[in-house]
Amino acid sequence: MDGRVAGALSLPDDWPAHPDLSLALNRMGSFDWDLDSGLMHMDRPALDVFDMRAEEYDDRPESLAPRVPPDEGVRLDAMVAQALKGGQRNYGAYFRILRRDGTLRWTHTQGFIQRDGAGRPRRIIGIVRDATQELADSTARRELDLERQRRTSLVEGTTAALAHARTVRDVIDVLKNSQGLAHLGATSLVVGLMEAGRIHLVADGPEGSFVPGTRYTRTDEPYPMSEVVTTLSPRFIESATDFATSYPILWPHISHLGITSAAYLPLIAQARPIGALGLLYSEKDGFTGDERNLLVALGSSIAQSLQRAMLYEQEHDLAEGLQQAMLPRRIPDVPGAQVAVRYRSARLGRDIGGDWYDVIPLPGGRVGAVIGDVQGHDTHAAAVMGQLRIVLRAYAAEGHSPATVMARASVFLHELDTDRFATCSYAEADLTTGVVQLVRAGHVDPLVRDTDGSCRRLPVEGGLPLGLSAEFGRLEYPVSTVELDPGQTLVLFTDGLVELPGADLDEGMQLLTSMVRNGPQDLQRLADQLCEEVDERGGEDDVAVLLLRRQAAHAPRPGGRLQQHVAQGDPEALSSARHMIRAAVRAWGARTRADEVELAADELITNALMHTDGGAIVTIRVLTGPERRLRVDVEDRSSALPRRRDAGQAGVSGRGLMLVDRLADLWGVEPRGSGKCVWCEFVIPAREWRQC
Repeated sequence: MDGRVAGALSLPDDWPAHPDLSLALNRMGSFDWDLDSGLMHMDRPALDVFDMRAEEYDDRPESLAPRVPPDEGVRLDAMVAQALKGGQRNYGAYFRILRRDGTLRWTHTQGFIQRDGAGRPRRIIGIVRDATQELADSTARRELDLERQRRTSLVEGTTAALAHARTVRDVIDVLKNSQGLAHLGATSLVVGLMEAGRIHLVADGPEGSFVPGTRYTRTDEPYPMSEVVTTLSPRFIESATDFATSYPILWPHISHLGITSAAYLPLIAQARPIGALGLLYSEKDGFTGDERNLLVALGSSIAQSLQRAMLYEQEHDLAEGLQQAMLPRRIPDVPGAQVAVRYRSARLGRDIGGDWYDVIPLPGGRVGAVIGDVQGHDTHAAAVMGQLRIVLRAYAAEGHSPATVMARASVFLHELDTDRFATCSYAEADLTTGVVQLVRAGHVDPLVRDTDGSCRRLPVEGGLPLGLSAEFGRLEYPVSTVELDPGQTLVLFTDGLVELPGADLDEGMQLLTSMVRNGPQDLQRLADQLCEEVDERGGEDDVAVLLLRRQAAHAPRPGGRLQQHVAQGDPEALSSARHMIRAAVRAWGARTRADEVELAADELITNALMHTDGGAIVTIRVLTGPERRLRVDVEDRSSALPRRRDAGQAGVSGRGLMLVDRLADLWGVEPRGSGKCVWCEFVIPAREWRQC
């Protein structure tokens, strides 16, 4: 691949450098490494040194990984980094490469660093060559020194690789894939961990080596792992005869593998055994003193990594169990709706978040749907989430409006002994009318999927996250009202579902919208598919998903009730309240009086906003009794009672209550603490209730 056409990269005009012909004649390869773009050109002789074909190399140093053992790579990276930071003009090093046939060969590289006027490194031009014969001709002392250096590098490289391992499986994968076995000359390894006084075999040897009945063994059984765990001393088996004599029960099962020697090491952490490691060799007889010291040091490093991994797994299990206990154990059946919920753990050690969902049945055929995320990834976040979920459920069940539910939850979190905040979305849906009142506290916008499969983002005006709104005294949460038609689906989720590495939130939202649009119609399968997609792209955050689909309209229930706060100077809130009233009246069967109800309610709301200092709370509900009535309440903070008056022929105000008196069957005023409630009622003919 020609690196000069790889995207919008800026490369030196003379890149790649053209080496002198004498280099090729001396079987030396050359490279030209542009540090700004990260591209490194290597000529044909250089690729030959690495035993690579041209089509396998794409001008990126990472392509050499299959040929450079990890411990050698760590050493080279450190050396180059030191040269760049230290202001050096050149560097040189011997290192080993792994050829296709599995053999290791010595290689030498030398690089010359080019810097700009400010001294910043911009480019490295250098050579590589096969140094196997050169080192083979060195003195025995030099070979010994290099071997010792290589062994030290092996321990350092393996330790560096183990530092990134989080789980026991990660540690085992590092040991098997880091070329450590090849460096040590071992054929394979086995690992056993202590569990409840027994040794649990967690990594097998070569294929066909597993001995039935040894998955769990006691520490007093005649096996090498039991011996080293009991004595806390390594066991070096010098020959096949030594193996057969020392362990006559085990040897007949593995004698066909051609094992000529083995090293079993106790894995000791904090002065106690946590398991054992076995290295099996097929072409080796005996161990030198240096080899024994190296293996003991390696065993110590592996033991520390395994203990850390075991603690990570235990803490993760604890945190995940805590979070699962805090989530609803079951989702209640919701008449008139289909619901699907999912929670996906990030599965990174002890990192676990405070994502949650909840579905709350409410009176009058209504349902509350909650999705939220507490800041942080630990057990404290999960504990705060559990308390917050219970509080939100309690406030909603008490019958508070969505805005009040959110405001009170924010005050609760602020007064809790924690520095965490939380984002949250709360939707209160009347499944009879399809009216959904949405409140958003710093959370991502929801989506709506239509019956034809199309999907769109639902912009919802929001307030500050829970806890922060109380801290800054901004507890007014605007309410957005939408209609959910039969068959439409409300999609609520946490940000882990739309976070993409190297991308912004809008790109993630576009991808999610596409996934929902092209996903299966079945809600349960759709929820599974969304979480599976996060797993495939390696999402590093928790994910909570709640899907709510309105089913075909069903008969209205007595006691239907909707409520919304309308702030002063907020035309969107006033429009939203009108929309809520219109949809409720139509769905509850009061079609013949729909215009009257809407007009009367609009007058009461407008009066409250014009003649008082604060906003208004409008509630529309169905009253049952000998006759069905629809009632509109408008509450405000003023204790001054309104009065009906004649506006005169030229008056532009004063007609509000006169109009309400003409339209409604009943109306009145009730004192409410520091404020009042102006209400009006409309009798709905029985035949209309039967038709809806």
